[in-house]
Amino acid sequence: MITTTLYFIQEKLLFLPTVLEQDYVFNFRYYFEEITLNTDDGSKLNAVHFKVENSRGVILYFHGNAGDLSRWGKIAEYFVEKQYDVLIMDYRTYGKSIGKLSEQSFYSDADLFYNHLLKTYNENDIVLYGRSLGTGIASYLASKKNPKQLILETPYYSILDVAKDRFPILPINQLLKYKFPTFEFIKNVNCDITMFHGTEDNVVPYTSAEKLFQISPKQYTKFITIGGGSHNNLIEFQDYLNTIDVILK
Repeated sequence: MITTTLYFIQEKLLFLPTVLEQDYVFNFRYYFEEITLNTDDGSKLNAVHFKVENSRGVILYFHGNAGDLSRWGKIAEYFVEKQYDVLIMDYRTYGKSIGKLSEQSFYSDADLFYNHLLKTYNENDIVLYGRSLGTGIASYLASKKNPKQLILETPYYSILDVAKDRFPILPINQLLKYKFPTFEFIKNVNCDITMFHGTEDNVVPYTSAEKLFQISPKQYTKFITIGGGSHNNLIEFQDYLNTIDVILK
């Protein structure tokens, strides 16, 4: 009974979107444009594109599994302060975005936004940033494209790996529809990779990120351990701040 219930409610456990009215007006500190991209299957994907004068490049940011752009846009403003343009989208069912969720749709939608950026930016000016859920998506994209660099905040070996840690006695392999195998993608990334993970993360285990680092291309990858850091507070630690300053300059 438990396994059957878990199978049918897994999307409610994995994805925690909040929905915005279509006429919701975003309010951020920096100049931005709101855009909507249409997919081949009729979905509509909402995003905000921060733009600064004389930008150092653009960050394509893939956010975590909870909330919407009204929250994540404010988090992304940290990178606007670093003199970067930032494009951040809401996944299907999040915020103003509409469409049917599937693992493949996360990947195809990421492709859509990357190709949108290529209309106005050189590929070597694109930085991919993934946070939590978004780390698997950003890693997928980096394995298929040639961005300047890939930054992963609280990454996981795979969603399957995280689920096994949370539900150790259940047959997760058979139950889970969403795998997000970051470990498969990361092997094919050919740009600089920086991973950040806190030792006290109770959402994505530190050990999952360590496993990912172990199979990552060593010539490209840096792993920054944040002692005492948890899942949502790495920006409060000097090791994170110092490293971001270095890699974005």
